[in-house]
Amino acid sequence: MASAQGAFQGPVNIAIIGGTGLESLPSFEPIAQLPLAHPSLQTPWGAPSSPITILSHTRPGSKPLNVAFLSRHGLNHEFAPHEVNSRANIAALRKIGVRSIIAFSAVGSLKEEVRPRDFVIPNQVIDRTKGIRPFTFFEQGVVCHVPFADPFDNDLREVIIKALEAVPVLEATPDPDKPATAEIPKLHTSGLVVCMEGPQFSTRAESHLYRSWGASVINMSALPEAKLAREAEISYAMICMSTDYDCWHEEDVSVAMVMANMKANAGNARKVAEVILDTLAKADDHDVDPLIRKAAHGEALKGSTLGGLSGVSVVPETRASVNSRIGWLFEDWKH
Repeated sequence: MASAQGAFQGPVNIAIIGGTGLESLPSFEPIAQLPLAHPSLQTPWGAPSSPITILSHTRPGSKPLNVAFLSRHGLNHEFAPHEVNSRANIAALRKIGVRSIIAFSAVGSLKEEVRPRDFVIPNQVIDRTKGIRPFTFFEQGVVCHVPFADPFDNDLREVIIKALEAVPVLEATPDPDKPATAEIPKLHTSGLVVCMEGPQFSTRAESHLYRSWGASVINMSALPEAKLAREAEISYAMICMSTDYDCWHEEDVSVAMVMANMKANAGNARKVAEVILDTLAKADDHDVDPLIRKAAHGEALKGSTLGGLSGVSVVPETRASVNSRIGWLFEDWKH
């Protein structure tokens, strides 16, 4: 860790949000940590879930890539899904320059073919949260509606999928009691994720309902995270790691089984992150695929929200509050 915590200066366009089972990335070199007291982490919506660690990722032939890492549930997994301050998380990442987020999440499987330990790159989401979690930056004096038809950034998803198909890294992890049954996890390049409120799991009836909708996996973390990233003009993609079948399945699920699957997933997730970052590290190379540069810098969303705010009227009574909040997200905001 850098000796002067919070003193990091430099571009950091890309962030990894770690979920359950991925609270750190020990294979990457930490060069600084921004503590919760850092000015960039003291957002108008409070402090983020954890300090933000700045990691250096080096790929041969490319300059080092700085990556921000944030632990969604806190350093000690102290925040339940409905307690995660997603607005502060996204706002803090935006403030330090992040324009592209790769988020990891543990999920339950709703399809037979999505086995425990498989990875899914979802392309759609259904919101089954209950409105308990604050889910927008635009309220209390300012209104803005952003498109959300494709909740996960298509450019970033394509870069991730191409990278993982070109360099397959998912490995079988034998269980100590059943070493002969280990199978190589599969990468599913699309899928529908249901985001439920939690912290309780689904009823069996709900689980069958979601299956009837064609859902692939279920979690408690995709929203409002993805919605807030879209409002903040940050490209966002999620990598789902299956820990078990949801309760529609006849297989008995034990805590020991889930923990073993989470441990195996975490090992594969670190390899997945490295392959993806190897690709994104090429973003500023002279002969790079333009799609990689576009995804790394979140170019598809640049100006998409701020443009929608250009004609917004703000009444004098709320102007100071609105300016402090929206000005935090968008330095070009003037009203």
